[in-house]
Amino acid sequence: MKIGFIGLGTMGAGMASNLCEAGYDVTVHDLRRENAEPFEQRGAQWAPSVAELATNVDVVFTSLPGPVQMRTIAYGDDGLVENLRPGTAWFDLTTNSPTLVREVHEACTERGVKLFDAPVSGGPEGARTGKLAIYVGGDEAAFSSHSDILNVIGDQVLYVGDIGAGNTAKLVHNCASITIRSAIAEVMTMGVKAGVEPAALWHAMRQGAIGRSRTFDRIGGRYLREAYEPASFALELANKDLNLALELAEHFDVPMELARVAQKDFLEGLDRGWGKRDSQSPLALQNERAGVHIKLTADEVQQVLDRG
Repeated sequence: MKIGFIGLGTMGAGMASNLCEAGYDVTVHDLRRENAEPFEQRGAQWAPSVAELATNVDVVFTSLPGPVQMRTIAYGDDGLVENLRPGTAWFDLTTNSPTLVREVHEACTERGVKLFDAPVSGGPEGARTGKLAIYVGGDEAAFSSHSDILNVIGDQVLYVGDIGAGNTAKLVHNCASITIRSAIAEVMTMGVKAGVEPAALWHAMRQGAIGRSRTFDRIGGRYLREAYEPASFALELANKDLNLALELAEHFDVPMELARVAQKDFLEGLDRGWGKRDSQSPLALQNERAGVHIKLTADEVQQVLDRG
């Protein structure tokens, strides 16, 4: 089976590497020619164009920044829709717009191509180690026939439903994550301003019903330490996901008051030039508004985590 992989950025490089490691016949393409060189050294082939890659593979993966890039890759005489052979499976790993994915799916179906939206969750480290959740939307029978390949790049491959369901699930996940973090900053500043020490307050929060699910652990490495660089998940990327989630909610007439509050903070962070900083960086805006300084050392964070 011949596999094509388009998009060798931070996430795509890790996933493509695991496919090469598993012994698959892989052909790669990226806007930056140099990004492909490590894969060629491992036996992968280089395709100078999307069209050339499309005509020579049985399965294609795309890992792109967002909807604009997916539309560009999909359409035109040199795009995937025109050049993939009937029977080819296309897994778009991009966190994307469900509306666009359904549009491209319709065009693919007319040509006998099986498109799946399959966004991933787990970050760059998960991409390198294969510890990713993959939320898949599309034809269930065709999905099942490609499970072996998907299991190479992710350890939690989840079939969610029809086309568009994968990105809906991913956007729900990311929007919840973004919104919860904003709520945490709000209550943290309230508690600290009321006189509770940050470490004690955080420990108390973690021992409550929600806290025991470890919802709050992830803020220890970033928000509580004011450590936003280098980014694990950049603000500009999280803002794209939040915007996509809000578009989806608007489409179904779902009110998203807290998410829109979070969006305002994201936009302010971007205006301050924080786009490359971690997506938790806008939580610092709540600290400013409340007139509270919260900063734990790495040792203080670890001490709380060690308490269980």
